[in-house]
Amino acid sequence: MLLHKYIEKFFKFIIPSPFTIAVILTFITFILAILVSKESTCDQNKFIKILNFWESGLWNPDLLVFTIQMMLMLVLGYSLALSNLVHKIINKIIKYCNTSANAAAIITLCTIIVSFLNWGLGLIFGAIFSRKVGEYASKKNIKMNYPLIGAAGYSGLMVWHGGISGSAPIKIAEDGHFLIKEMGVISLQETVFSSMNLYVSLLLIIFLPLIMYSLGKKSPGKIINLKTNININNESEIKGAEYLDHSRILAYCFSTIILFLCVYNAFIITEKISLNIITPNFINLCLLGIAILIHGNFYNFMNSIKKAINSTSGILIQFPLYFGIMGIMYNTGLVKIMSDFFVSISTETTFPIFTFISAGIVNIFVPSGGGQWVIQGPIIIDAANQLGINIPKCIMALAYGDQITNMLQPFWALPLLGITGLKAKEILPFTLILLLAGSTIFIIGILLF
Repeated sequence: MLLHKYIEKFFKFIIPSPFTIAVILTFITFILAILVSKESTCDQNKFIKILNFWESGLWNPDLLVFTIQMMLMLVLGYSLALSNLVHKIINKIIKYCNTSANAAAIITLCTIIVSFLNWGLGLIFGAIFSRKVGEYASKKNIKMNYPLIGAAGYSGLMVWHGGISGSAPIKIAEDGHFLIKEMGVISLQETVFSSMNLYVSLLLIIFLPLIMYSLGKKSPGKIINLKTNININNESEIKGAEYLDHSRILAYCFSTIILFLCVYNAFIITEKISLNIITPNFINLCLLGIAILIHGNFYNFMNSIKKAINSTSGILIQFPLYFGIMGIMYNTGLVKIMSDFFVSISTETTFPIFTFISAGIVNIFVPSGGGQWVIQGPIIIDAANQLGINIPKCIMALAYGDQITNMLQPFWALPLLGITGLKAKEILPFTLILLLAGSTIFIIGILLF
């Protein structure tokens, strides 16, 4: 039996749903807190206190704001991917996807670039692009390795956390984030646009499409049979006040006002171009304005939102559980114990590597960059402060580890699998190759910088 089949069976029979994992992690954290807590009180009082720590984390207002920010980022990016403009762009590129090799390379390149801008947009863009290439090949009777094409469409999930919409980098760029006392505000200039990340991103953009091209050359595929199944906007009869929903003038006026505010805040108030303006709220405001603008009316925009909203269910229900775990860890001293352990086994050189590896492992069980940042971030920052290591570098190491094992963890592949009609076991052999190539590039970047 091949390696990818063992991995598929592992996820299917051993790893439960992400929500169940979040609950199990909560129980584990609770038990650990009872064992290590230094409170010299009776077991009943200790039990109630830890429960209160959990509840205080569960409804932490700052972290609930973070939840909404991440949900909006996914939904608005998803909405952009469902626009007619994006589909027209894809249709213009498709004619160059006339072989498995060409298609795999082009889809990988485009998806990586788009995912660097917004992970929700990249996730659905890659899925739709892959599907349309499959439909094009089916219509033209072109031999195509469709699973390879699907893997190419999923490749953006291994670069997203190092991009402009990465949960950890953009959150710490916002004034008042939950770790501000430990690390202050760190702009994207020190993380996403650092020399290390730009170098790593350039290597990914160059080598990953080449690797996928090579795989396509070795395995050209076969004739596939796919029917067109992507409908963007379903028009209906317009009556009365519904004309306002379909009004281009109203949509253009509203989106123009939003985008004017974005430009005003970015360039006029600051008086100079600065990356400090890029925060979750700024990104979401820009996405809202652009999404309404390119959909052309509120009806099409809201239609895309309805299709996108289902994808946020995991964030909505799981994030509070992660916040509860953080509340226990912070208030019982678990964060300090874990960070002290990392300090004891690490040096300035090895700590970012350990961060990368541990983040990759944690992502298998917590397939959410924002949730993982909430749980693992305090440990990493405390240890980095003790070791005197560059904090932005450690944050990017966490981001790299979190995103790379998306090629192993099929949770975020579900939208792509639904759109393309592929199965996880079909794309897994190729995403594993992407994982190995990406891990090599990330580790080289961490060591060199």
